[in-house]
Amino acid sequence: MLRFLKRPTAYIIILLFLLTSTGCRLTYLIHAASGQWRLLRDSIPVEEALEENLGPREKAHLLMVGKIKEFGEEVLRLRRTENYQSIYLKSNNRPIYIVAAAPKARLTLVTWWFPVVGNLPYLGFFDLAKARKERERLQGVGYDVTLGAAEAYSTLGWFKDPVTMNLLKGSTLDLVETILHEMTHATLYVKGNGEFNEGLANFVGKVGAIRFFESRCGPSHPLTIEAKSVVQDERLFSSFLAGLLAALGRLYDSSLSHGEKVEQREEIFSAYMGSFQQLKLRFKTDRFVHFGSSGLNNAYILSVALYHRHFDLFERLYHQRGQSIGELLDYLKDFDLEKGSIWEKVKAG
Repeated sequence: MLRFLKRPTAYIIILLFLLTSTGCRLTYLIHAASGQWRLLRDSIPVEEALEENLGPREKAHLLMVGKIKEFGEEVLRLRRTENYQSIYLKSNNRPIYIVAAAPKARLTLVTWWFPVVGNLPYLGFFDLAKARKERERLQGVGYDVTLGAAEAYSTLGWFKDPVTMNLLKGSTLDLVETILHEMTHATLYVKGNGEFNEGLANFVGKVGAIRFFESRCGPSHPLTIEAKSVVQDERLFSSFLAGLLAALGRLYDSSLSHGEKVEQREEIFSAYMGSFQQLKLRFKTDRFVHFGSSGLNNAYILSVALYHRHFDLFERLYHQRGQSIGELLDYLKDFDLEKGSIWEKVKAG
């Protein structure tokens, strides 16, 4: 499977610490560094790209990128960077393929440690063949594995990330959400906690998109209404996902044998996919309708949960801070989030 729903981002950094790694890790880092360097090297300034043979939609979206960035910086108080002032025109594909893995009877993603970013719950590949090879390797040692594609990637402000063509060819709402999502990563990143980082960026991207369209188009514009509908669907899906994870957690925490747990989880998968067919009738958009279309396993479910599991928690904190993204981020920055339980601190409000 080449997509998780909408996976907005992945962290890829050209690491200055290649010599601290050996073997497979060094090979992976060289691949990541060379892929990222290619995108940076072959990107051209936005002003130059506007002179290229782009269609009206792509040009309109490219012109919009600067306005999204300005809104994020000045209104939402996201960090100012030099990102998105260039564009990579050489491919229409999503730039990164993502591989994630998990044990078959435990709700824990496998993580990989790297300098700067800490433990990551996935590996990002610029080459699909390499991603598939890693998937096969992980399956061979007994893990659940999922392979998807990310809409964009982030270097967390270390380098000047370009816009990629897949964003210009996608929907206007996806463009706004993804740029704001990426800007959130560059503003607040907790080393080694992917669930917090992705959950926060997912929330800011979606709520920030509503604010952006309200300010530019008005509350009754179709794009504003669509952005609000996505958030309504997010609430429904997040609640559904919480129930599925709770059911699996009870099974995996039981005294059953490993084999019995793996066998009985299929009953939970089947029951929840049946419930999901009914839930889809309530969605206002098609954002989540493809969930589980290629089957369920722990790696897939947990990869989706990175983004959507805690939406209600971030939304509650957002309302407590006067519905201000800036105030929410300032509040979260005050935590020593790399120590202790992040979620216990955040839940305490």
